[in-house]
Amino acid sequence: MAHLTENHADKERFICIYPIYVNSKKTLAEGRRIPTEKAVENPSCAEIRDVLTAAGMNVYVENKMHPREWNRDVQFRGRVRVQVKQEDGSLCQDKFSSRKEVMFYAAEMIPKLKTRTQKSGGGDTSSQQGEGGKKSKKKKK
Repeated sequence: MAHLTENHADKERFICIYPIYVNSKKTLAEGRRIPTEKAVENPSCAEIRDVLTAAGMNVYVENKMHPREWNRDVQFRGRVRVQVKQEDGSLCQDKFSSRKEVMFYAAEMIPKLKTRTQKSGGGDTSSQQGEGGKKSKKKKK
């Protein structure tokens, strides 16, 4: 159990970040923990991991679900564990002194990921193709 260990470097003492914490599509009651203006639309566990790993944090992913997440899709699965303090209790990085600062940083950096910038262009073409398919179905009737 986390509260029984004194060592800050134990994996049980790492902070947990669920994607729902930084999801702009969720309300506070549904589990969002940061303001909507700073949150990201539907972040994934892998995106949070990538951003925090690039920042030099010690990170690993667990296959867990947030209790308030009603959608059981693989996209919403997972939680990220992040080491904020070293074994002696000092901070790993000065810019991340709290759980909120880690969440704000992740939400700020996820939109800048290459996968996010490429998806926005590719998503538009696929939606247009889908609309074309709907129109042809109407003609058949």
